This record gives sequence, C-alpha cells and structure tokens, in this order.
Amino acid sequence: MMEKMEEHTKEDFNYKSAKKKVKDIKGFYIHLLLYILVNIVLFVLGNREEGVWESHRRYLELHHFFLWGIGLFIHWASVFGPNKLLGKNWEERKVKELMEKEKRRNWK
Repeated sequence: MMEKMEEHTKEDFNYKSAKKKVKDIKGFYIHLLLYILVNIVLFVLGNREEGVWESHRRYLELHHFFLWGIGLFIHWASVFGPNKLLGKNWEERKVKELMEKEKRRNWK
C-alpha cells in the first residue's frame, strides 16, 4: 500500500511539474506576442508623426526595442534554454533535496 501511495505522490508531483512548465511556456508566448504587437504599434506611430524631436524619438524607440528584447531573451532562456551553470539535472536534484529536508523536518 505504501508503494502505491509513493507512486501516486510521484505522479502528482510530475503532473504539477508539467503543469508549471506549460504555464511558463504559455507565459513566454504571451510575452513574445505582446513584444511584437506593442513594438509594431510604436514603430507605426513613430513613423507617422514628424517633429522637431525626430532623432531623440528614434533613439528612444530603438532603446525600447533593445531593452525589452533583452528581457524577452532572458525570459526565453529561463523557459527553453539549457542551464549550463547548474547542469542538466540540477532542478530535479534540488527538488529531491528539498523534499528530503521537508520529510526529515516533519519526522522530528
């Protein structure tokens, strides 16, 4: 019976982990879509108007594209990118470690 409970708990954990991953991927795609749409609108609006501050506005538009692009890249790396610093199985090992700590704490 204990073995069945452990399997069920592991399945629950795997399900929750997969659900979190899907939520993270969805969040990235929403971020990407907003980046594209907002920057298209800003680009179109920026090119429609002409004024004295044309060069200053162009700089700010490029600055905006670049900084948000860095943020988007970091978001992509956190969701899809390989984690070279911590290793391929680091997250799984860390989860197991934290679960063991919690288990030991509950037994005291």
